[in-house]
Amino acid sequence: MKRILLVVLIGITLASFSGDKPAYTLFTGNGKSATWTDILKSCESADVICFGEMHNNILGHWLQLQLLKDLNKAYPNKISVGAEMFEADDQIVLTEFAQKKITETHLETEAKLWNNYKTDYKPFFSYAFQNQIPVVATNIPRRYASLISKKGFKNLDSIAPLAKSWIAPLPFELNYDLPSYKEMMAMDMSSHGGPSGTNIVNSQAAKDATMAHFILANWSAGRKFLHLNGAYHSKNHEGIVWYLMQKNPKLKVLTISMTEGGDMSTLPLESKNEADYMLVFPTDAMKSY
Repeated sequence: MKRILLVVLIGITLASFSGDKPAYTLFTGNGKSATWTDILKSCESADVICFGEMHNNILGHWLQLQLLKDLNKAYPNKISVGAEMFEADDQIVLTEFAQKKITETHLETEAKLWNNYKTDYKPFFSYAFQNQIPVVATNIPRRYASLISKKGFKNLDSIAPLAKSWIAPLPFELNYDLPSYKEMMAMDMSSHGGPSGTNIVNSQAAKDATMAHFILANWSAGRKFLHLNGAYHSKNHEGIVWYLMQKNPKLKVLTISMTEGGDMSTLPLESKNEADYMLVFPTDAMKSY
């Protein structure tokens, strides 16, 4: 009897620790359960896919690579990729590397790569280069974004014409009433203890407008453009997406984004409708930094 009871107790204990350990769950923007196949199906009609990320999320970066592989398999020679992580004045370095005119050492020392490039982004872009997928540097050079955040747009009047070619054509439309920009303004005012002007939004908008500008400049009908950016840059179909639609209202843009949740069986309420598809990762998932 004691042995039977012990076996039962062990069975109950093991059962309490058993079960699947999903690395992520996937939902539509309104919180309905979705699958990876659903994303691929939605990509069929998309011109641009903005994959909003958590910059240090290892699993998220792996999924970005898987999406690139799936798209390249389904649409060979019709894919381009771009990223917030590459600044527009580094395009020459990316192009020369793609053309095998310079080595990978040159790429990694001469381009202004993020500190986590080798751990988080290199597998994605190595696959692109190896498969001759065009890689586009879409972001405004950070020195100009910094200048805008400190002194506003007027200080760009005196920069060289070549430098202006690395930024969305000035002046560009800026809607301070977009919820994401209003949220950013409120956060900035709160952290500084009072109003600090609109330059924090000006800088963000310059990044969004510039990324949209270079996406459109390197996209053509019949092709698909996969863009990697921080989730905030495409949150609620604003930021980059807003600028894309201002320039080309007929463009079909699909958004994917990432969040974390203790209960992965449901989409966190605060993340509802942030994107067309939401990836939910465990709150204790490993980070690259």
